[in-house]
Amino acid sequence: MQYLDFGTIFFMVVAIVIIFQLRSVLGKRTGNERPPFDPYTDRSTSREQQADDNVVSLPRRKRGEEAGEDFYAPVDKVAPAGSDLNAMLRAMKDADPNFDPEEFLAGAKTAYEMVVMSFAEGDRKTLRTLLSREVYEGFDSAITAREKAGETMKSSFVGISSAKIIGAELRDQVSSITLRIVSEMISATMDKDGNVVDGDPENVSEGRDVWTFSRDMRSRDPNWKLVATEEE
Repeated sequence: MQYLDFGTIFFMVVAIVIIFQLRSVLGKRTGNERPPFDPYTDRSTSREQQADDNVVSLPRRKRGEEAGEDFYAPVDKVAPAGSDLNAMLRAMKDADPNFDPEEFLAGAKTAYEMVVMSFAEGDRKTLRTLLSREVYEGFDSAITAREKAGETMKSSFVGISSAKIIGAELRDQVSSITLRIVSEMISATMDKDGNVVDGDPENVSEGRDVWTFSRDMRSRDPNWKLVATEEE
């Protein structure tokens, strides 16, 4: 039987102690570890979130005459100064200094395309987020009737030729803005056999709509809801 000498035992003990210390340090969570890699994570979102954490909020600009005419410059770009429409849009900006009619128009154009395409595709989930309850019920009924008839709608959105604010109202801090929108798209409805029952699957048609969007200016939610639609 072989016996280990004292030197061998000493080095074994030292090795065990070192391994134990390394494990105690390397295995300790400090709160700064990187999360496991997720291939579906939006890396840009992560960077934006980090940037947001370092943003210092600036005080809101003063309203009305205290801020000068520059405060209303975004309003004057979309409505003639001195007009009733201009006055109403100025009142909306007083209610919410962050309100910008040009940004609203850009958002309304995007919403318009989303609504018409979601209706064509029968995408009720998206429509619920964009429409008021009353308007959604009308769209839902039309989609249901189409489904019961075994019909499908195929549409291709070409673009918006023009979008103009033609009316505005502010009542009890609830803003309503009416737009006239001229758009171009290719749209056709097919029966269950593939026959065209409405529209034209090959030619571009022009649509003229008057839509009204509404939002509570006191709400922190910046989104507007479509509350009325009308074809011209």
